[in-house]
Amino acid sequence: MKNITMKIVFLFILSMVCLTNCSQKKRPIQGETEFQKNLNATYKDATTSPLKDKDRKNFKGLDFFKFDSTYVVTAVLKRTPDTEYFEMQTTTEEVSKKRVFGVLHFTLHKKKHQLNIYQDQDLLEKEGFEDYLFLPFLDETNGLETYGGGRYIDAKIPEGDTFIIDFNKAYNPYCVYNEKYSCPLVPRGNFLKVKVEAGVKAFNNY
Repeated sequence: MKNITMKIVFLFILSMVCLTNCSQKKRPIQGETEFQKNLNATYKDATTSPLKDKDRKNFKGLDFFKFDSTYVVTAVLKRTPDTEYFEMQTTTEEVSKKRVFGVLHFTLHKKKHQLNIYQDQDLLEKEGFEDYLFLPFLDETNGLETYGGGRYIDAKIPEGDTFIIDFNKAYNPYCVYNEKYSCPLVPRGNFLKVKVEAGVKAFNNY
């Protein structure tokens, strides 16, 4: 079975805006926010969707938490310029070479938290994606309202040390929808001891 790396997924997520208009010609795209509409458009489109054909045919929209500004937090980015690339394990035999770009420090629900944010070695060589960052995380909704293996957020390198994390833009790894995809496993150190009730919910009880 062919494994498709999550690097392709990142290119889809970052280019979803242009896909919305094409999909809306057939029917209105569901979603409370532009991010939700764009993500739903990507999943509905046969050329970009991670869904299996049987799931895509009946697809009406992903299940999202209602947008909540509580989950748009301002973090302080502590950069780690001397870290080396390592092989991040995935859901398949493939590995994804990443390094810890920095550590995000922030407060959520009156508790202090920190998350490592990563830089992908291969994407550095892709024009237009040199500033891409990858933020995977686990939280206390996993296995309940959300996918048990955690979720991802895409981001870009900020000019300074202030970093906005919008958990409303958290999405599931593509392997949740189709096992042919190879998805990075969320490091255990990126577990938040709090419920993050924002972003995409679990798919078909997975």
